[in-house]
Amino acid sequence: SLQYVPSALCCPSRASILTGKYPHNHHVVNNTLEGNCSSKLWQKIQEPYTFPALLKTMCGYQTFFAGKYLNEYGAEDAGGVGHVPPGWSFWYALEKNSKYYNYTLSVNGKARRHGENYSVDYLTDVLANMSLDFLEYKSNFEPFFMMISTPAPHSPWTAAPQYTKSFQNVSAPRNSNFNIHGKNKHWLIRQAKTPMTNSSIQFLDDAYRKRWQTLLSVDDLVEKLVKKLELNGELDNTYIFYTSDNGYHTGQFSLPIDKRQLYEFDIKVPLLVRGPGIKPNQTNKMLVANIDLGPTILDIAGYDLNKTQMDGMSLLPLLRGDKNVTWRSDFLVEYQGEGYNGSDPTCPGLGPGVTHCFPDCVCEDSYNNTYACVRTLSTSWDLQYCEFDDREVFVEVYNLTADPHQINNIAKTIDQEILEKMNYRLMMLQSCSGATCRTPGVFDPGYRFDPRLMFSNHGVRARRFSARSL
Repeated sequence: SLQYVPSALCCPSRASILTGKYPHNHHVVNNTLEGNCSSKLWQKIQEPYTFPALLKTMCGYQTFFAGKYLNEYGAEDAGGVGHVPPGWSFWYALEKNSKYYNYTLSVNGKARRHGENYSVDYLTDVLANMSLDFLEYKSNFEPFFMMISTPAPHSPWTAAPQYTKSFQNVSAPRNSNFNIHGKNKHWLIRQAKTPMTNSSIQFLDDAYRKRWQTLLSVDDLVEKLVKKLELNGELDNTYIFYTSDNGYHTGQFSLPIDKRQLYEFDIKVPLLVRGPGIKPNQTNKMLVANIDLGPTILDIAGYDLNKTQMDGMSLLPLLRGDKNVTWRSDFLVEYQGEGYNGSDPTCPGLGPGVTHCFPDCVCEDSYNNTYACVRTLSTSWDLQYCEFDDREVFVEVYNLTADPHQINNIAKTIDQEILEKMNYRLMMLQSCSGATCRTPGVFDPGYRFDPRLMFSNHGVRARRFSARSL
């Protein structure tokens, strides 16, 4: 299946996986402590109710975590690596953000330093070995859950020595939106230099190749784990989920490399699942989001989802191929931009508030790169409707049936009634919680639209986002 993330950035997305909630309900808005990433507030209000915590306390699971948790995990202001979140029987978490060598792990709350010796320190392999150890020594009297979170293929894309020569002739895909000007788009996209410099293209191709190289070690990890489960006689009654926390762009609309944008290439990730009752080689076209992973795993464990505050839905009926499942036709994407108060020294001309700027002054984020979208998939429409919280109150709308690469923003030409309904639906989703996040979308037969609730005197585009208080 293809899975969507409600926010194309590591920390908000991982928080959504753990809590089963949209960002406006777990309040992790970006990768900073101020943005609630692994903050004291997150630890107090959200961590006790993550799905692993429920698995351990309510369902009697032994739980194992290894790898990257949240970008600011281990920050001194938030308890350091001594903080072990509730819900984990075994905890091997990376301090801060992605690394391959020279990192610190929290081993059940105790700091363990690693150097740069491939055979003992390469993180992907270290995670594989810890996972195999867990499978070797765990109790056979309790069910188990493992979350193995490899930083690969995150930058700095350091491949294992045996893989540094792989994929020599691979380059980033040249889709129709590669290296073109993002006209009719939000200003952050419009400011990208087109065409890109040769050095930027070389850089993004190199990054693409190195990402693939780092994934070869992840393949090794998966293979070892599957073989171990088979050897233990546990493969046939174990579900395995393989996915990512966000997409990535390499040259689309002339943005060299990053994520955080509202387009398919950043919000869409693979989701592969195998396990009891799942027929091999089937693909599902339903709109699946990472807020569904927690509810699905709790459902597998037999936990009553009505007892949770989760926004997502269990995928179990879809995985089992149930024929008459009522499923969502839309979901929410939301992001709150990051930026610095000062101007970027490499790009003083762009003024304050931008960040992640490339040498040729293409900035990948800014504080007003703040948007919310409804992504809709129904029998009649494959649509994305987005609003920016900036001075322009900019709107982007894409018909992905006609325009899968999102080149043409049809906000000015699409039927006004559809715009109003989408705007209304967006307001509903941005304030939804739990069951109200699963109500019928605009193109569902059960959808109810009350135009009196619209700010009719301002027209569709005048709505400001509700101030997102933390």
